Amino acid sequence: MEDVRDRIEEVVPAGFEREFQLVREAIAMVASGGSRRVVLAGIRLGDLLFEPGSRLALEAGVRLTRLGTADGAGADLAAERIKE
Repeated sequence: MEDVRDRIEEVVPAGFEREFQLVREAIAMVASGGSRRVVLAGIRLGDLLFEPGSRLALEAGVRLTRLGTADGAGADLAAERIKE
């Protein structure tokens, strides 16, 4: 039987990478002018993604902000163009 820790080690990195790809795409959409604001709602790892996503966003001239959730668990993220 598969050890639970092995399963967690397999799933968490895959989930992180999948959700970080969403963050990268939101930043690219805003940076390219395709949208003024993109909200990533319902992501599970928003708190973990915020810091690396913020660094990437600033390099692209975009601001990443945390948005509180109704249940207080986790965070949604919003990518917005930095005012010029």
